[in-house]
Amino acid sequence: MKELEFPFDSNHIIRNIRKIRKELLSDGSVRIKKKIAVLGGSTTDHIVKTMELFLLAYGIEPVFYQSEYNKYYEDAVFGSEELDAFSPDVIFIHTTSRNLTMMPDKITASIQEAEDRLQKQFEHFRQVWDAISRRYACPVIQNNFELPLFRHSGSYDGWSCGGRGAFIDRMNVMLSDYARTHKNFYINDIHYLSAAVGLEKWHDTEAWYLYKYAMSLSVVPDLAYSVSNIIKSLFGRNHKIIDLDLDNTLWGGVIGDDGQDGIELGPETALGMAYSEFQTFIKGYKDMGVLLAVCSKNEPENALLGLKHPCSLLSPEDFVSLKANWENKDKNILDSSRELALLPESFVFIDDNPAECAIVRSQLKDVRVIQMESVSDAMYKLSRGGFFEVTDISEDDARRSEMYAANAKREAAARDFADYRDYLLSLEMTAVIRGFEPVYIPRITQLTNKSNQFNLTTRRYTEAEISAVADDPSYISIYGKLTDKFGDNGIVSVVIGKIKGTELHIELWLMSCRVLKRDMEYAMLDELVKCAKACGIDTVYGYYYKTQKNKMVADLYALFGFDMINSSDNGDTVWRLDIKEYKNKNSVINIITEE
Repeated sequence: MKELEFPFDSNHIIRNIRKIRKELLSDGSVRIKKKIAVLGGSTTDHIVKTMELFLLAYGIEPVFYQSEYNKYYEDAVFGSEELDAFSPDVIFIHTTSRNLTMMPDKITASIQEAEDRLQKQFEHFRQVWDAISRRYACPVIQNNFELPLFRHSGSYDGWSCGGRGAFIDRMNVMLSDYARTHKNFYINDIHYLSAAVGLEKWHDTEAWYLYKYAMSLSVVPDLAYSVSNIIKSLFGRNHKIIDLDLDNTLWGGVIGDDGQDGIELGPETALGMAYSEFQTFIKGYKDMGVLLAVCSKNEPENALLGLKHPCSLLSPEDFVSLKANWENKDKNILDSSRELALLPESFVFIDDNPAECAIVRSQLKDVRVIQMESVSDAMYKLSRGGFFEVTDISEDDARRSEMYAANAKREAAARDFADYRDYLLSLEMTAVIRGFEPVYIPRITQLTNKSNQFNLTTRRYTEAEISAVADDPSYISIYGKLTDKFGDNGIVSVVIGKIKGTELHIELWLMSCRVLKRDMEYAMLDELVKCAKACGIDTVYGYYYKTQKNKMVADLYALFGFDMINSSDNGDTVWRLDIKEYKNKNSVINIITEE
């Protein structure tokens, strides 16, 4: 919904909450349901109502629990029967500087007095986080703290022992240290957010005195959007690829008219420096696992010439798809989507041309579009847009672009073979298939929340839930890593089955679309059956729950040789396989199951 895309009109959202909610709920979207507990140190009603809008737009249907006013500590530390019964999927602790009750009360406070107060304040919050971790084992999102608008001593407040600004800065560092060393704990950075919108706009003392709102009502959508982006990331709703125009987007000028020497890029001109900064900024996304692509109306040789400019920080090798032609850009995006096995909703498209942006918006409603009015404008919209909100960066994330580049080499190699099995054998594939191991729990969790197309039940798991499954003997849980002569694909498949007597019920089966049509699914089935037989199981049940995105695996169990035993009107199906006489199906992948 355009109204909820950044940059949005906060006042319009506040005035039209009910109307926007009604439109979202009536749009026919299929959403995942999540229970979100909001423990507030101030009034949270409008925050919750606005968060609901953003989450609905992200494909998440939230149900909320709200603590009573300023009872976040009591609910967390002493427990709440209502909160226990709610059983939250995520807990958001909405506290602000208004809840820092132990700040020095005089600017002349000594080093020791300031330190004692700091430690007591941090201990107050640590008790909250540790209690939640013990009781609920779900992700926790905690605000850090914004600076005050008023100060007695000017700049001295920011560095003196008794300064409130200095106290807040140190508290924020302690929160960051805690987050880095504790799983499932995430910081909502209102310290940055309040600076971005401006402290004068953020603070509203009248709203505090009258309604106990800890910030101005006009910035509530900014806060709600920020929290929603973290929740969206936790449940695999991030975008995955930036698709970029070239002329006047990655450099100044038109390469076809100006030639390589004529485009503006590099330190010689102010505009060239701006585009160099933009390329540096874009490359930072690649380094954290976001894919890059080109979608430009250009001759291919001119596009390559621009990317090989001596001052270009981005090279052709940085892009997993390079569409430089005279086709419509919406068609090129769809072609890239199919070639990369990514959904159009994974794309963020950036172009300086308003007409091209309008065409892509109208033809591909799931693609997010940024019209580049200037370099700083594009960087700000990307950074505040929440498209690539990070909650964790795995080794596989950092290598994602490399993995897709290796896939391109595999596809090129396939064209040299008339027989597909010969091609698969030529890849010299090796798969490691084992039970869940602690070192891979974060990546396995990430896959369960990101994989949508090759995911038969689309169940989502937290890290704590995956760890519990791994330790529970009533489950068979296996992951698969795939390597071939072109490179390592990392962990690409996860299967979880629940043992019930002599039956195994598959609760999750997913695979990365990067390894489609390489028989990895057969290798996983072979290992699953092997593990099942070792547990005395003779029948395996599979479940397919239809979504808008997983139609590609609707017949997977049929290909495996399962018999369909039930079919619902909504497309869901149930399958059964007698494994007593099962024969292995994989014949092209070398399997390693032991260390």
